[in-house]
Amino acid sequence: MFRDITVEDMMVLREKGKNVLIDVRSPSEFNHSTIPGSLNIPLFNDEERAEVGTLYKQVSPEAAQERGLEIVSAKLPDFIKAFKQLDKEITVFCWRGGMRSKTSATVLDLMNVKVNRLQGGVRAYRKWVVNKTERMDLPQKAYVLNGNTGTGKTLILRTLQKEGYPVIDLEEMANHRGSIFGQIGLQPHNQKTFDSLLIERLEQLKDSSYVLFEGESKRIGRAVLPDAFSDFKEKGIQIFIEMPIEERIQHILEDYQPWKYKGECMEAFRKIKSRIHTPIAAQIEEGLKTEEFSLVVKLLLEYYYDPRYKFSADQYPDSHKVTLQVQNVGEAVEKIKNLIGQSSQKGKRVASI
Repeated sequence: MFRDITVEDMMVLREKGKNVLIDVRSPSEFNHSTIPGSLNIPLFNDEERAEVGTLYKQVSPEAAQERGLEIVSAKLPDFIKAFKQLDKEITVFCWRGGMRSKTSATVLDLMNVKVNRLQGGVRAYRKWVVNKTERMDLPQKAYVLNGNTGTGKTLILRTLQKEGYPVIDLEEMANHRGSIFGQIGLQPHNQKTFDSLLIERLEQLKDSSYVLFEGESKRIGRAVLPDAFSDFKEKGIQIFIEMPIEERIQHILEDYQPWKYKGECMEAFRKIKSRIHTPIAAQIEEGLKTEEFSLVVKLLLEYYYDPRYKFSADQYPDSHKVTLQVQNVGEAVEKIKNLIGQSSQKGKRVASI
């Protein structure tokens, strides 16, 4: 018989690397919001789910159940085969831990596939995330990475994370780079997905005395930082990276690859065009049309992003600021490691998960 487990049970299994989570809801439900790291093996596709739901509402629950049984029966061999290819203990879930996950768990159990069912499904998990967000357990100290656009802050953090430092990658969690051009080439995450990724990362880093993350604004794409985390950020040690503009331009070109997204770049620029001195704005627009992307980036930095950054940087008192002048990302990484100090590193590193 399959076993019902709680969200807390599930988190313990995941931490030990002994469990794979399977969302049996439809693809559109999965894509909207799921438990991070889950795989989607749907019991119904979107059209089938809509058909069964219509029968339930307009005819009767019995009619919906009969049609659902017809649909599931036809796809059972492929459904079970997909699960048997997995080499870990399985936990299935749906929206409320109801019929879809119960049916899936029952069938898999009959086929000798060891399986758990998550009590309360995604809804119970979301409640767990909300409770954690409201009572956020944060480390003692934050190192907050600031710097002009293009200083490679995300690359610096990801390099440190690969080396085992306790990094929270907010841009990755939001799937957005945090500027008006930030979603180009990306599909930004919604608030539920962002919250889940942030809370789970904090759970992974709960034994660390400090964390490193970028000094993002309150909103990152479609996601908003929780108030407690924003307050934590403001009280942290603010590291300001200063880097030559030529290096910054190169970082931006490598990251955004504007030649692949010319239309999206033009659309994003026109949202801020009115905030830039008219002759400069005209020059930028012409540069986008003629694909002079290095010039475009240089003008955007000098006449839009750098002045805005200076204003926000001036809001922090000098007692909370550390300025690091570097030539490149590699030098920045080494200086940050030195700043944190060898005594902080020993025993405090957390493996990248």
